[in-house]
Amino acid sequence: MLYRAARIVSQQPGGGPEPEALVTLGGLIAATGTVRELRERFPGAAEVDFGDAALVPGFNDAHIHLAVAAEDLLHLDLSADAVEGTGDLLDQVRSEAERAAPGEWIRGSRYDDTKTGPLTRWDLDRAAPGHPVLVVQVAGHWGVANSQALRALCIDEDTPPPDGGDFGRGADGRLDGRLIERALMNVVHPATARGGPSPLRPSAPQDRLRGLVRAQRQWHAAGLTSVCDALIAPQDIALLQRARARGELTLRVGMLLSVDHYAAAQALGVGSGFGDDVLRLVGVKAFVDGAIGGRTCLLSEPYADSGGHGLQTTSTEELTAQVREVHGDGNRIGVHANGDAAIRLVLDAFEAAQRETPRPWLRHRIEHCSVVDADIVRRMRRLGAVAVPFAGYVGYHGGALRRWYGAERTERMFAHRTFLDAGVAVAGSSDYPCGPYQPLLGIQSMVTREGLDDGAPVGVSQRVSAREALSVFTLGSAEAEGTADRKGRLVPGHSADFTVLGEDLLAADPHRIASVPVLATYVGGECVHEA
Repeated sequence: MLYRAARIVSQQPGGGPEPEALVTLGGLIAATGTVRELRERFPGAAEVDFGDAALVPGFNDAHIHLAVAAEDLLHLDLSADAVEGTGDLLDQVRSEAERAAPGEWIRGSRYDDTKTGPLTRWDLDRAAPGHPVLVVQVAGHWGVANSQALRALCIDEDTPPPDGGDFGRGADGRLDGRLIERALMNVVHPATARGGPSPLRPSAPQDRLRGLVRAQRQWHAAGLTSVCDALIAPQDIALLQRARARGELTLRVGMLLSVDHYAAAQALGVGSGFGDDVLRLVGVKAFVDGAIGGRTCLLSEPYADSGGHGLQTTSTEELTAQVREVHGDGNRIGVHANGDAAIRLVLDAFEAAQRETPRPWLRHRIEHCSVVDADIVRRMRRLGAVAVPFAGYVGYHGGALRRWYGAERTERMFAHRTFLDAGVAVAGSSDYPCGPYQPLLGIQSMVTREGLDDGAPVGVSQRVSAREALSVFTLGSAEAEGTADRKGRLVPGHSADFTVLGEDLLAADPHRIASVPVLATYVGGECVHEA
């Protein structure tokens, strides 16, 4: 196939004139050049002319949650886009309870307490009497359970919280329904659950497959061709394998296996790079602190509005042992660390592992890597560590970030500018469902550093150009998963993954980037979305 468009952004090494067209063959880009020379070289190629459109390398989200989305899409969407205030949210829960069988769990996700309003167990009790209810906050690190759900989880006023977690309490000292960090993870995430099976069971495999297909359809429509699912359990791998066997896995999917399941991978002798260009193991995932939007990340200085320093969810000793083991096996580890205090703990563990077993070629990842300083960046550069910060959080949270973290600290958050200038590899990430999945929204957020709803400037010293942001969401993400030799560019030998945009992204008004139309998305030369 020969594809041509008014603008092709190839990201070829060394720059130079951009091609007029490209030819795909066997899922790869066979050649690029002028239309005339490609017609002469490939006289039998069918031709597609996208006219005034622009072709860019397919967007690649280096940290997103496909398996979680497959489950969430089967339940209530309680995001700020879907509900108007707490009353509307509770109406949604009430309606779902009326449809559900007696005693059936009612589940909702992406609840935003800042935009929607506060929520307690007693609110949920009134909305759905007779049903256990769990509503997960948008950051994914805490949620609200009603009284029946707490009973089902064997949590009462005297239950001690798990290590690395907590139970929220109201002003009267009683449980208010909040399950924080490990207290929530043990309930909703089979990839990280500790302490036995949860009464909250995943949906049936055929239903999760339906959710998976729906998630892929949405993400392709946003221009995504590749993702890295950043928290995988064995049953999630089975889901992805089943989708592939049925011809329904249309995204390229990398996987970070939960460290709690690493022993199974060791027993099978599989590690980073196992698999192929459709489904492959990128590495192992560990945690050390909480969330930015959940206001639980581990900070060296207290929160600007509420005080406190956040939570460390994994002990330093356990983290050090996890990194040592994965690194010693020659595998990549990505550690969730948002706050600067947490990132320093991760760097300590990386440095200790490298001293003990030197593997200079093994580049570990810091997932989110949200709050940094000059010393952190120098240490990351020296280690060759890859940063995977949120792309769209400024756009989504806007001025709330300044309220939570203070104006000075936001100049050191999601530090794309600093990482690029320092030569630290940086990937594009949404962390959906914790942030918006649309790469164009993330790119606009990186370029403008302004809230989409309130227009508030947040950490404007970290602005990057549209070209740099595109590179982060393509080449940077490929580097984070170890595939930069074959993804992220529209050049011969690379995968034929590209996104067709209705406007030249690099020339668009920065405040309209999120509105640029995605006309089509191609994976391996096959059209997986057409507007």
